[in-house]
Amino acid sequence: MDSNYIEVGKIVNTHGLRGDVKVIVWMDSPEDFETLEHVYIETRSETKRLTVQRIRYQKNNIIAKFEEFDDINDVEQFKNKVLYADRDELGELPEGVHYIVDLIGLKVVSEDGVEIGVISDVFNTGANDIYDVKREGKKNLLLPVIDDVVKEIDIDGGTVTVHLMEGLDDEV
Repeated sequence: MDSNYIEVGKIVNTHGLRGDVKVIVWMDSPEDFETLEHVYIETRSETKRLTVQRIRYQKNNIIAKFEEFDDINDVEQFKNKVLYADRDELGELPEGVHYIVDLIGLKVVSEDGVEIGVISDVFNTGANDIYDVKREGKKNLLLPVIDDVVKEIDIDGGTVTVHLMEGLDDEV
């Protein structure tokens, strides 16, 4: 999928006989999935556009029904497939909020311009996010996404400027 699409969840199983599927939602909350009219799924030969017909909640997951499917046999093939949403349908993000997919691959540099590494993943701990920074020849650096550490995020410029507080890098 190209960068106009964002991963929003994964079909993990079928549910019942009428084509419903169990989805683990990768958005901030399962309720955010309700705002989507369409999602997309990649098959071997094409990208299919699916129309969200209804959503039900099951613990932290959802049970989704798509208009295109009426039978368990229609959806069986989509188990373990990722669902995508069009960025435009997701709407504008608040100032200072970024999609994880846009952060992964950004260069991390110190305030004095020294390149530290590249963001390889982002984890949510509940209190704040953590950037997993891959460094050449060293173990990965875990940086808390707090104002004292992350000074500037420049998606277009491809960099994140950070202040390495004492104790963050045990290999210094």
